[in-house]
Amino acid sequence: MAGVAVAPLLPHTRVCLQLYSVRDAMKADPTGTLKQLAAMGYRNVEHANYIDRKFYGFDAVSFRKILSDLGLAMVSGHTELKEGVHWSGSDFTDAWKHTLEDAKTAGQEYVVCPWLDESLRGDYDRLQRWMAVFNKCGALCKTMGLQFGYHNHDFEFKDHLNGKLLFDIILSETDPSLVAQQLDIGNLLLGGAKPMDVLQAHPGRFALLHVKDMIPAHGTGEMGGAYESTILGQGILDTRSVVTRAVRQGATQLTIEQESYQGRNPLDDARNDLTTMHRWGF
Repeated sequence: MAGVAVAPLLPHTRVCLQLYSVRDAMKADPTGTLKQLAAMGYRNVEHANYIDRKFYGFDAVSFRKILSDLGLAMVSGHTELKEGVHWSGSDFTDAWKHTLEDAKTAGQEYVVCPWLDESLRGDYDRLQRWMAVFNKCGALCKTMGLQFGYHNHDFEFKDHLNGKLLFDIILSETDPSLVAQQLDIGNLLLGGAKPMDVLQAHPGRFALLHVKDMIPAHGTGEMGGAYESTILGQGILDTRSVVTRAVRQGATQLTIEQESYQGRNPLDDARNDLTTMHRWGF
């Protein structure tokens, strides 16, 4: 399969693919799918599958070798930090410590929590305490040469506690030096926010970006909303301007994620998305 020409990146910026974008292919044939992505020109990926200390069915050492042999690196990954499972009483459990150990072994730089349990969203005091756990996790990650992060969905921009937007609480209660924020510019639209407004309100808070474009949903959209993701440059978001603004404010990892395909092959869309990012200069 022919690759694409790799455009020079802006200083200290890298393009990545969230493997959830090709989730069915990864489930059916992870090694073959990664080979196709490498041939397209991808060099970095972010995982969305860590179960029983395995990434897509492989232990950390084996998966890192598969990636390395293909010229790929798994620079980040999504693993939910769960109350009672990974944090119990006053300390992290062995399950979470193993998660971090495996992330380090696999070559990750970022361990990103992609979800906030619904039970934490309706109690201000509990949420504050959990954000303190986030900060403690960030400190633990730093001792291992990792960076902890959080990834938004839509509810952070819809739900309020004590008259404050949930997203604002999360940002105010987490230490930027310990907890990186991965801004999903499509998910926030589903919550009624606008990417440029969020970037303007919180300059310098987003080291990581989930890069998307969105269209009105054909039926029920992602997360039950009115929109679904599509090929970059084909939707209603001015994604190029949003990403450019984020990079100027300090974003260093631009992770492509597409969850809906309008009947197309997800691997074809992954190729087109990368081509578009390169055409835009990223």
